[in-house]
Amino acid sequence: MCDGGRGAVSVVRLGGCGRRRSVEAGSLLSPCGFDYTGCGESGGNFSECTIGQWKKDVLSLLDELTEGPQFQNNKKGKGPEAKVWAPCMILVGSSLGGWLMLLAAIARPERVVALVGIATGADYLVTAFRQLPLETKKEIEEKDEWYLPNKQKEAGFYKIPYSFIKEAENHCVLHSTIPITCPVRLIHGMEDEHIPWQISLKVAENLLGSDVDLILRKQGQHRMAEKDDVKLIVYTIDDLIDKLSTLA
Repeated sequence: MCDGGRGAVSVVRLGGCGRRRSVEAGSLLSPCGFDYTGCGESGGNFSECTIGQWKKDVLSLLDELTEGPQFQNNKKGKGPEAKVWAPCMILVGSSLGGWLMLLAAIARPERVVALVGIATGADYLVTAFRQLPLETKKEIEEKDEWYLPNKQKEAGFYKIPYSFIKEAENHCVLHSTIPITCPVRLIHGMEDEHIPWQISLKVAENLLGSDVDLILRKQGQHRMAEKDDVKLIVYTIDDLIDKLSTLA
């Protein structure tokens, strides 16, 4: 619940699909955990999941977190009328979570006040599949499975059903203007071996709003886990909270 101070804005972190506790809500120091359906400790079969299902998971979480009255101080007024009841949520999406972050912001514009994308993977799986040779795509379609290389996985790959790719095509956002007008900060490592930084650039170009910053880390990796990377992410979130508090 918003308290009008530093907690006036809740922060929800959307991680990649392969991590446990892929969504963390609350302060960065004391988060609560959440996993998409079929991931981590959540029920469901990963091979049967879809981008659409994970989008519903995120929206359900946002609806639950913002259910009931929340408020932020209206610094222009005094007394009881100075409290404005409203949900206030910053989404921090990394990798595939960056795609889901955009989908959630489009679906809940009244509840999402800012976005921070880290190695944002918007449309990534669909784009990567379309870039495969024709014969490879036919083989994947016939076998209904795609072994997507990933050095961070113990097996060295993600096993993705072809049906997942086809369903994901319904949620692509980079083919046209992205109808999001809240402040957006995109951070991407230029040495990311999984999701090209050019995707974050494309997201920045397609966003409808003008309050958009893209930060490229020349030596940044996909997970942006180095000390200076983490400092940058925390600073970026804090700066947005300060900005939103000033506007309140």
